Amino acid sequence: MNYAKVIAIAMLIVLLAACGKNAVKPDEGAAGETVPPAGDSTHGVSGTSSASGTALTSEEQRMAALLTQVTIYFDYDSSEIRSDFNDMLRAHAQQLAKNPNRRARLEGHADERGSREYNTALGERRAQAVRQVLQLQGASSTQLTTVSYGEEKPAALGHDDASWAKNRRVELTYAN
Repeated sequence: MNYAKVIAIAMLIVLLAACGKNAVKPDEGAAGETVPPAGDSTHGVSGTSSASGTALTSEEQRMAALLTQVTIYFDYDSSEIRSDFNDMLRAHAQQLAKNPNRRARLEGHADERGSREYNTALGERRAQAVRQVLQLQGASSTQLTTVSYGEEKPAALGHDDASWAKNRRVELTYAN
């Protein structure tokens, strides 16, 4: 079985195990804004085994958990990547570097505040910032494409700090 299938199965196991856990309260951002957490990536599933029947190490479990995270959140009016997403981005970059035929699309988003043009540009800056980090960590530029949706595809429809925080994001999607 190839490495990508083993990782996919491990990610599915970790994701299913995580569904039963209690939700983590979001952190507080600047000026009291609610900021979604990067995720608790230190808790794997004990005794998890790969499709080949071999037990996954705690580092492999941690990496599989990090690879299930595909959303990077940003502070208000910022395209600077927060440090709590460094491990997750490193895991995705390593995954891409190990699998040169994989492709990822980086979809930049913004909240509804600001003009449509400004938010599209901000979404693009956010996607490009994630692209740069992934490339610095080993992903090839040919594996990555970016698109900005600005405020057009909100994750949350509310008009409050908590909703806006969920909309300030880049979503990483794999093409294959």
